Amino acid sequence: MARDYYEILGVERGAGKDEFKKAYRKIAMKYHPDKNPGNKEAESKFKEAAEAYAVLTDDQKKTIYDQYGHEGLKGNSYGNNGGFSGFGFDPFEIFKDVFGGGGFSGFEDFFGGSNSRQRASSARMGTDLKIKLALSLEEIDSGATKKVKIKRMEECDACSGSGSKPGTSRTSCPVCKGSGEIREMTRSLFGQMVNVRVCSNCHGEGSVAEHRCQKCAGDGRTKNVKEVTINVPGGVTTGNYMTIRGEGNAGIRKGSHGNLIVYFEEKEHEYFIRNENDILLDLHISPTEAVLGTKVEVPTLSTKVELSIPPGTQPGKMLRLKNKGLPHLHGVGKGDQIVRIRVDIPTIIGGKEKQLYSELSELEGKNRNPQRRYSKIR
Repeated sequence: MARDYYEILGVERGAGKDEFKKAYRKIAMKYHPDKNPGNKEAESKFKEAAEAYAVLTDDQKKTIYDQYGHEGLKGNSYGNNGGFSGFGFDPFEIFKDVFGGGGFSGFEDFFGGSNSRQRASSARMGTDLKIKLALSLEEIDSGATKKVKIKRMEECDACSGSGSKPGTSRTSCPVCKGSGEIREMTRSLFGQMVNVRVCSNCHGEGSVAEHRCQKCAGDGRTKNVKEVTINVPGGVTTGNYMTIRGEGNAGIRKGSHGNLIVYFEEKEHEYFIRNENDILLDLHISPTEAVLGTKVEVPTLSTKVELSIPPGTQPGKMLRLKNKGLPHLHGVGKGDQIVRIRVDIPTIIGGKEKQLYSELSELEGKNRNPQRRYSKIR
């Protein structure tokens, strides 16, 4: 079970953004992977704090979380921990945003100078992948398990992600001298200005391969195909999406995988139209069936049921089949199936049928009240 975000940061529920930031900085400095190399528990707490901070400092996500907790975030496509969600983030980017990134003395002092900044940037989280998944109404009704193949970057098995030819090593970048940054000083009317940018030779890593790996051309990753299982919950709709943690591209230099974000698309159905959790169906009957009433077998998303049409049913009448609609995404129960009656008036009739309609017309004419021929539009 996911921990409470307020508990993670150690703050009260009425705290403000400044308190969230102060609490996050304290935890991040304590558990940052560069200060705890190889400590998986510290890395987990570092990421956990980043997620809590990202949610509680976002007004919309915080409002949903305060009302509905983690389940609310999942249901509104903001959730956590790989469930039905859309909230993907890079904990290292959040750290840089809060501490000011490169070029600020406080950030340098925390890591102990440029060499540690090099280590921080050498392993970078992989990028997210996004795919669309088309679903039928039947799959949305029951939920579905779908297997999809995705192309993603994975660690090169020839160089184990180093980017160097096996048997060789990496050396300090000659351009940035291992810092991963280029500092350019300029003078202006306001004094000296220092501009810090990522080294274009080593892309901020601080090191380069003496001899590049031939298989990955020095990137440390190769493109591969991975089959991923997606467990689709019942009741999703077009525009919903879910985040599958760790199924995106591998990061550079053994960086963790990004996420796979799956966007759902609803296929057009042959008969049904969706209205939130209800489904609508037009049922065509003859004038005789409308007058006398009948029983008709109609389809639902899972089976067929017998529907009774009462005598004297008017065109456009709505008949309701309870709990034959779609399930509520994060609730209990299902919507309904609404059957709208369409009375088909024949346009071509044969001799015997025409004679019967003529006799019926004569009978109706004798019994019709002229004052009921007209009515006010409502």
